[in-house]
Amino acid sequence: MNKEILLQYKKYRTGNRRFILLILLLLLLLCFIALLTGAHRIGSGEMIQLLRGEGMEINRQIAFNLRLPRILAATLTGTLLSLAGVIMQIVLRNPLASPYTLGISNAAAFGAAFSIVFLSANTNVLHSSHWLSSIAPYATTASAFIGSLIGLAIILSIIKLKQASVETIILSGIIINALFGAGIAVVQYLADNAQLASIVFWNFGDLGRSDWHKLLFLAAVTLPALIYFYLKRWDYKALSAGDDYAHSIGVAPQRTRITGMVITALCTAAAVSFFGVIAFVGLVVPHIVRKFTGANEEFLIIGSAVFGGMFLLLCDTVARTVIAPVILPVGILTSFIGVPLFLFLLIRKKTV
Repeated sequence: MNKEILLQYKKYRTGNRRFILLILLLLLLLCFIALLTGAHRIGSGEMIQLLRGEGMEINRQIAFNLRLPRILAATLTGTLLSLAGVIMQIVLRNPLASPYTLGISNAAAFGAAFSIVFLSANTNVLHSSHWLSSIAPYATTASAFIGSLIGLAIILSIIKLKQASVETIILSGIIINALFGAGIAVVQYLADNAQLASIVFWNFGDLGRSDWHKLLFLAAVTLPALIYFYLKRWDYKALSAGDDYAHSIGVAPQRTRITGMVITALCTAAAVSFFGVIAFVGLVVPHIVRKFTGANEEFLIIGSAVFGGMFLLLCDTVARTVIAPVILPVGILTSFIGVPLFLFLLIRKKTV
């Protein structure tokens, strides 16, 4: 009996490793396909020439200066959002939790809207100083990031006052969403037509704003967060078994839960502040991966991170090509795909 159980366990681990390797290979294949597809199609033979340092200059500019940054942005952003989503579901022990449960996306959206309406009027003031002119192009991004941090600070203050129960955290997120949603409505009411259009477009979620500076920042956030969460996988496994069990083996549930939420909030803030609100990635991807890996945090965390990058890259590739040369904001497509997919998973009742 013990040998049979051991063999089943080894088979389970081998299957999960193969699944992660498979989606990693699919991610690399999708990256190559995304370089080829778009309004201007590049053949696979031409791409191989470009990789050798040969080929037409226009194809080189399109592939490496336009498409490659967007591909990397989709991969890193999808990884961040999915990683944040799976950690939220683990620490809150709630399969419906996601980064948006914290209200981070609405807080960031309010910060961006505030910048568009009230700081854009002071563009000349920003450019009058050499130091300020260097940060003027990132005013909306910085304002969105600050807004998300304010939302996080409010949630942590509520948790400190009422203790870090799961119910308190979820209710705090609902409150923050409502608060900043009302703030966005006020800012939109005060905006002129051009500013209102900018706010709406920012909220769509668009990876076309990517550049190498943003990619470096996202990579600097993604890699440490992924390493940290993977190293803490055993603590999260203990936490998913209940606070009493976690206490019994030396894991501090409250500190582990709050630290995890802070880091996931910062991950979400980094992605949302650059590219706007991209919905359902952090909610749906962990459910999909859980169907293949089970609830084992060791494979669920890494699997969600890799699958999230692949999922958002797939959505963005479709958004670029479905009605080319018009490029749809990827946030619209993730909502169209995420809503029916999540309803399907919900109806089957195997992930909740």
